[in-house]
Amino acid sequence: MIRIAIVDDHALVRAGLRQYFAEQADFVVAGEAASGREAMEIVRKGEVDVIVLDISMPAQSGVDVLAAIKARAPALPVLILSGFPDSHYATTLLRHGASGYLNKDCDPEEIVKAIRTVHRGRKYISAGVAEQLADGLAGDADQPLHEQLSERELQVFLRLARGETVGHMADSMSLSVKTVSTYRSRVMEKIKLTTNSELTYYALKNGLIQ
Repeated sequence: MIRIAIVDDHALVRAGLRQYFAEQADFVVAGEAASGREAMEIVRKGEVDVIVLDISMPAQSGVDVLAAIKARAPALPVLILSGFPDSHYATTLLRHGASGYLNKDCDPEEIVKAIRTVHRGRKYISAGVAEQLADGLAGDADQPLHEQLSERELQVFLRLARGETVGHMADSMSLSVKTVSTYRSRVMEKIKLTTNSELTYYALKNGLIQ
């Protein structure tokens, strides 16, 4: 049996996935979470084989949750199920430890296939993501600027784009204000922006925040 944890802040989404997974002979939903904190409680218990994670959640983004999960349980497969198109996040999150990435508009059968694939220790990528990765091998000339960010820089970028202050980020990420400020400077330099408002506009334009 593949023990699955569903992490999504929408109860309707969790219920739909739970019902569909119940139809699979080799699936059992071993946990559900509506927040990053609840997700980490499940991970700490060590009773799941695959995490199905929504990337857009209140309070703590899925990017932060992914980073926390990989820090706690590096070998635990995390399948991202997102409302964002593949082109916005997929390659970046795969580089940062996700085992697979699917859009919520995909066929339910593809989610089942993806879970079985990542449970075997392999990556699951859709045809669209595979094409992106292939293009990346050919060169980075057309690579979106945000894909150059490190995992921590991406976290800071998304928090800044949502309007968080450096002080608040320092507290919630257990970092010093100086360290967060350094990350902010690196983000601004890599994305070639100068103000937080420009950064927010860039994130909205590229579909990285709603």
